[in-house]
Amino acid sequence: MQITSIAAIYFLFWVMSAFVMLPFGVRTADEAGEEKVPGQAESAPVNFRPGRLALRATVLAAVLTSIFVANYEYGWITMDDIDILPKPPVAGES
Repeated sequence: MQITSIAAIYFLFWVMSAFVMLPFGVRTADEAGEEKVPGQAESAPVNFRPGRLALRATVLAAVLTSIFVANYEYGWITMDDIDILPKPPVAGES
């Protein structure tokens, strides 16, 4: 596998990880017991930390990319393993 392919897969895993992890560890003003700013949405986070989110997404994406590349190299799970549809009959065989 080429390094550019690995980088693209890592980027996709990073974006997916960041979006999946967005709601974890975030508290609203009501949950934190703090006063809301006028015009603030009810669901606006009080303690959003983008640096911590980026670090967690980086670590998770690295782990997932490592597993993906190892599976690609060693062939632990292939398309034949996850193919659930019956194979069509081959012409000439009965």
